[in-house]
Amino acid sequence: MIQNKPRKYVLSKWIKTKVLLGNDHVRYHILDTRKFSKSSLKTMLKLYGMVYVKPEIGTYGNGVIRVEQRRKDKYAYQLDITEKGFGDYETFYRSLLRTTHKKSYLIQKGIHLVKYKKLRFDIRVMVQLSPKGVWETTGLIGRVAHPKKIVTNYHSGGKLMDVNQLFGSHLPSNKIERVMNKLDKLGVATAKHLHAKYPGIRQIGLDIGFDTSWIPWIIEVNTNPDPYIFNKLADKSMYRKVMRYRRATLK
Repeated sequence: MIQNKPRKYVLSKWIKTKVLLGNDHVRYHILDTRKFSKSSLKTMLKLYGMVYVKPEIGTYGNGVIRVEQRRKDKYAYQLDITEKGFGDYETFYRSLLRTTHKKSYLIQKGIHLVKYKKLRFDIRVMVQLSPKGVWETTGLIGRVAHPKKIVTNYHSGGKLMDVNQLFGSHLPSNKIERVMNKLDKLGVATAKHLHAKYPGIRQIGLDIGFDTSWIPWIIEVNTNPDPYIFNKLADKSMYRKVMRYRRATLK
């Protein structure tokens, strides 16, 4: 009998979210996420004012929409660099529905990301199974959004930067160390929990956002993260380690 190999990749953002909600440490850092529908969108806009509508399956920030309720009956959304405004919920929702093409989408609580030189940024945390079989945070890199876009992804025009430079524009060195330690622990806890459910996973990339509270919020977890972005940093030591671990787990 041929046995199925353990799954290496989990594509559904909804499935990953539900699995991670089962971990007490990780759950605290997960943004409120719900299935896209007319009623759930209205509820979440009332709760948060701003949300992100994103494809359940997708990469590189493609199809991600920033949605806002600016006043009682004023709504707006932005996809890529195009923004549209509406004076009532029905018209707004119909337009949004045409944009999603009735595919499976999720709604995620929006956070107002901290900025570097007036541009939003988040952090990619690379976590890998070491050659010795131990989960380890191997890379941290900052992703600064294109000035006209709502996503930070490098493949959507974002700029890759050293995390110390980004954090240093907001925090003293002792606080930077604490934030980095939190990212390390959160990354490893997330990887271990996903790995327990899907033993084939060998690496994950967490996209972590911060608001002014400096709590790390998980925006997304990728089970097939791009290792080559770390080669964009001037210091290549992180890239070399990421690639060494990657090659070891592919054997």
